[in-house]
Amino acid sequence: MIIELEEQLLEAIDETVQTASNDELFAGGYLRGHISLSAADCELEGIQDIDVFKQRIQASLDAARTELTPADQVIVAQMWQSLAAKI
Repeated sequence: MIIELEEQLLEAIDETVQTASNDELFAGGYLRGHISLSAADCELEGIQDIDVFKQRIQASLDAARTELTPADQVIVAQMWQSLAAKI
């Protein structure tokens, strides 16, 4: 189940590539890593709960906040909120 959700999220990011701004392309690429890492962690631990998967992604993003400028944090957060609403 989590792997399917990961695939849906990554496909949603891929669908925006042709019309995305540079900021959106950056945010999509950045989120891909956090989504895939969280999905892999859930799979290793046998977690199938969608809410836990979403929490893991958010926790991963929160832990990496210092990697981004405040402006980039906003762009990534907005894209994540949009993607999270789809699942």
